[in-house]
Amino acid sequence: MMLTVRELSAGYGGQDAVRKASFSLEAGQWLMICGPNGAGKSTLVKAATGTLPFQGTAELYGQDVRRMQPAALARRVAVLSQRVSTEYDFTVEQVVALGRYAHRKGFLRSADPEGEAQIARALGAVGLADKRAARLSALSGGEVQRVFLAQVFAQDPELLVLDEPVNHLDVTYQKQIFDLIDRWRQAPGRAVMSVVHDLNLARRYGTHALLLDRGRVAAWGEAGVALTRERLAEVYGMDVLGWLRELLRCWETSDKK
Repeated sequence: MMLTVRELSAGYGGQDAVRKASFSLEAGQWLMICGPNGAGKSTLVKAATGTLPFQGTAELYGQDVRRMQPAALARRVAVLSQRVSTEYDFTVEQVVALGRYAHRKGFLRSADPEGEAQIARALGAVGLADKRAARLSALSGGEVQRVFLAQVFAQDPELLVLDEPVNHLDVTYQKQIFDLIDRWRQAPGRAVMSVVHDLNLARRYGTHALLLDRGRVAAWGEAGVALTRERLAEVYGMDVLGWLRELLRCWETSDKK
């Protein structure tokens, strides 16, 4: 088992946003963390990957994530958030190269024999090999997000963690990013865990899903089993599937005109 979480509770200011959550993740899986605003999705992901204090257990291949050295953890887990920093106008190559920091050794962590090859592969995977010298300020929003995706690809992790990475992108870029991640996941020994609001994306790309309701796990398992009409209605307080189908009918009616 790649990631095992048992009875995990975590929060802020003495208040638990997540309470006694349990789940696991195996290589090859894409686990979608779903639920309404304030359900505790981001809190759960941060705690499970060791970036937020918690009670309970979170183990990566049997190791307590709280006891792993940051560099060792970063060699196995990479995080891509919805808010990527573009404060400094680095080149594409400079941003992607930051993903290799945990793999560097020696004086000032400068030695990284596999670095150049990994950077080149990452840029090729996201279709930006011809833009490695371009500045971030010269790129579109979708291209910038692909740069940061290349950064975590270059990090060469086993587990890729995503916190709403396409929330502010249009549908073209959403599909591009999720297709790239899905292809990355299918290599041996890899898995993905993501926070998503868009249930269509969760159902389309997720192999498994965890549905949170006010900090507690309402359902967990294969995506088609966890995200049922009945469970979604209980958690969201509305007929979510009916609403999604109603939206689709608007386009079906338009196509007939």
